[in-house]
Amino acid sequence: MSNIKKFRIKSFKDKSVILKLEKISLKYGRKIILDNLDLQLNNGQILGLLGPNGVGKSTIFNLICGLVSPDFGSIIINNETVNKYPIYQRTLKFQIGMCPQIGGFFHDLTVYENLKAIAEITIENLSYREEKINSLISKFELDPIRDIKAEFISGGQKKKLVIALALISDPKILLLDEPFAALDVMTIKTLQEIIVDLQSNNNISVILCDHQARDLLACVDTAAIIHNGKVVAQGTPNNLIQNIDARKAYFGESFKIS
Repeated sequence: MSNIKKFRIKSFKDKSVILKLEKISLKYGRKIILDNLDLQLNNGQILGLLGPNGVGKSTIFNLICGLVSPDFGSIIINNETVNKYPIYQRTLKFQIGMCPQIGGFFHDLTVYENLKAIAEITIENLSYREEKINSLISKFELDPIRDIKAEFISGGQKKKLVIALALISDPKILLLDEPFAALDVMTIKTLQEIIVDLQSNNNISVILCDHQARDLLACVDTAAIIHNGKVVAQGTPNNLIQNIDARKAYFGESFKIS
């Protein structure tokens, strides 16, 4: 597979922080999931999260969008603490879009009906609503399956649909939970290009996590390794794979990007 980096912004000028997690701690029963974790996302940045299974990557997404509340710490978006805001207000006021690892769409509705269902909630202007739906169908090349029920489309098409659904409300922050899971090489490459396009053309700040480390590192500006509830290493892909703590916690000694 060709390296996606030739399509992407190699450095971003805007260093302003759009999202910050400060001293986040969370336990499920006696199990510590996150332990005084700090993490931040800059405006227009693509940030990747890596770590072993069960380390809390999906939990971080659930905290940001409001599905889970931390035991301690602050979730800050655009300099405002959002801990007490419910999910729908984080979606509309703070413009967060979420693409879950599994599901995220209505199985018994067509591709068009899925998009229309979300658009009816988030877009009041009827003419713009239809324009937005058609624009996303075109952008993600969903025209041939427009009137097919979502349960019958391929895995890659489902991933595209879920991202399109998240974009209906014009988010400024997009969370992608394992977007490359169980996909073929060419579909992964297409999704990488879509992610980078969202950054470069729509100025959307993106956080994604995935176990496909090479695929993730090929399309992010920076990545963070989560281990034992903390960020143990963070940096650009090339710097991160040389980091001793990152190798001990996640990559191992033989890992290479290509």
